[in-house]
Amino acid sequence: MSGFTLPLSSVIRELSLSTFYTPCDPQEVLISSRDVNRPGLELNGFFDYYDTTRVLIIGNAENAYIHSCDEQTREKSLDAVLERKPPAVIFAQDIHPCPVFREVAQKHKIPLLGTDDTTSALVASLVSYLNVQLAPRITRHGVLVEVYGEGIFIVGDSGVGKSETAIELVKRGHRLIADDSVEIRRVSAKTLVGSSPENIRHFIELRGIGIINVRKIFGVGAVNMTEKIDMIVNLETWDEGKAYDRMGIDRDYAEILGLKIPVITIPVRQGRNLAVIIEVAAMNHRQKMMGYNAATEMLTNMGMDIGDMQPKEHKIELNI
Repeated sequence: MSGFTLPLSSVIRELSLSTFYTPCDPQEVLISSRDVNRPGLELNGFFDYYDTTRVLIIGNAENAYIHSCDEQTREKSLDAVLERKPPAVIFAQDIHPCPVFREVAQKHKIPLLGTDDTTSALVASLVSYLNVQLAPRITRHGVLVEVYGEGIFIVGDSGVGKSETAIELVKRGHRLIADDSVEIRRVSAKTLVGSSPENIRHFIELRGIGIINVRKIFGVGAVNMTEKIDMIVNLETWDEGKAYDRMGIDRDYAEILGLKIPVITIPVRQGRNLAVIIEVAAMNHRQKMMGYNAATEMLTNMGMDIGDMQPKEHKIELNI
């Protein structure tokens, strides 16, 4: 369980489910588990690992077993499953609940829903949706943009130029996801996804101009609702006394929700085109993910033994 909940009405709307029976407003029925259950063992009386917070899925196999039982056994099996109060039951493949199923569901006030999707498609869609909506999440200050398909989370002190850089990137054909406040969700063991709070979505603040609506000025192609976070770009005011990375062999990273996200620090000073630099950083990051590192190739061409220069990881603590 994630600690977050999702109303059943959102699931019905997202998956276009039909309704056979609801004891109350689906908005009042809360789902808290990202997993689902196909209750084959439970229908046979095995409840040792039965998670009552999971939505139940009834496919052809479960439906065939239910219809193979005599009426008394059928009612007893369904009663044992539904009395434990799962949040809802969804029937796949255009299956309709039998009269006994309806009676038992009404007895225990369990919503019955349906879809004509296959069981596998239903499970995949539902789990994917629940993983996003119920994922662990935090909110961090920064700007999230999509550059050449890479999700770039731009952070830095207030006034360093994050929003201005984002606008320049939008002008160059990239897309804004969030400005100022970024909601970050861990949707899998390897992936973070960022989005904007609904009340400030598509808006961006530019000092000296004020608030603008990026979608209305630049069009719907200039914004996106969500994007994975592939890399963090840390903008900081140029410090003459600091040695900045000039090779790109070592790897800096920040930890967000338990995942390591690569970090590059870009010093900001007059005359530097940050948008172009971030474009190059996005393309270079993609090359590294595909196994190519320009720095190691150059050092090899110079006759240096890169075996003695193994990349080192450094954890960066960002003020976000």
